Amino acid sequence: MPGRRTRSSAGPGPRAGSSSGRRPVCPWRSATGSGSPRAAINLRPSTHVRAFVLQRRPGNLLVYSAETVADDARAIEEFGSLSRHYLNHWHEAAFGGGGRIAETFGAPLFCHEDERGPVSETVHVAETFSSRHLEGDDFEVIPIPGHTRGATAYLWDSGEHRCLFTGDSLYLREGEWVAAVLESSDRAAYIGSLELIKELEFDMLVPWAATAGQPFHAITDKANTRRRIDAILERVRRGDDH
Repeated sequence: MPGRRTRSSAGPGPRAGSSSGRRPVCPWRSATGSGSPRAAINLRPSTHVRAFVLQRRPGNLLVYSAETVADDARAIEEFGSLSRHYLNHWHEAAFGGGGRIAETFGAPLFCHEDERGPVSETVHVAETFSSRHLEGDDFEVIPIPGHTRGATAYLWDSGEHRCLFTGDSLYLREGEWVAAVLESSDRAAYIGSLELIKELEFDMLVPWAATAGQPFHAITDKANTRRRIDAILERVRRGDDH
């Protein structure tokens, strides 16, 4: 679909499964960093986080943060300038190179109002939101509190796929869909958000985090989504952290 093409300079990697071979998003990969940040966000040492450039006619978006994004500035700018930068939650600003991204690209940063405080300790917040809404006709902002108070998912219609960006509220560990319930998380709110995600219409999950060397996104359908999220809900309801 014109205006919604995507490209990648990241080299060979998992394809979206379409006949055209186009990727749904453009990945820039970063390791999670050393000890304390990883422990704080409940990710294993073998986990990588990524940010994604969404190329769209109304203006390109950057979703999430990763430490290597600023290093790839020239390649990213070949796709066109970034009009906005969206965070899922404040951990990305603290541990994902948010400050360097802001300095390099100058794109205004958007996050949930409940994330403004900790995000603004690292990078300037241009604007916040507090409710579900559309940005244009292809990009939907969907608060999913639980992992953190202002965690937010983004649902993007790429023209080929409906891609759901869930941060690490829902991420891929050894190919399995898992949650990340922290001591600071609101378990009841998390369960409500998982129930919401289960009913969304999407066919590709694109989390912030995934096991190194494993696919960083997952093709799905309604039945698969329900099965996987029901399994997470069962674990979270009995007190597990994943």
